[in-house]
Amino acid sequence: MSGKQPLNPYIVLALAILAPGAGHVAAGAPQRGLGFAFFSLLLALLCWHATTPDISFIGRSAFGLFVWAVSIPDAYRIARIRYEEWKHGQRVASKENSLHAS
Repeated sequence: MSGKQPLNPYIVLALAILAPGAGHVAAGAPQRGLGFAFFSLLLALLCWHATTPDISFIGRSAFGLFVWAVSIPDAYRIARIRYEEWKHGQRVASKENSLHAS
């Protein structure tokens, strides 16, 4: 895999923690990220309207928070795989260049 260097996976992890889907978008999987953002919001709203006002905020938006929590390691995994593939490609390319130079 050649091309420009992908974002550091820890930056993607931080973005995924800050907003649902943001890590996926930064890692280069925008459709997946928008899907996570959409379903986080949709399930939070459904849960919010299905519960009574005496339930806490966490309880009222639990399904959306669950989807957000699942999206965090998923974004990190995608970013880590892309970063490691890029690093491997860089190593292979540098070895080929050193073989051709000698």
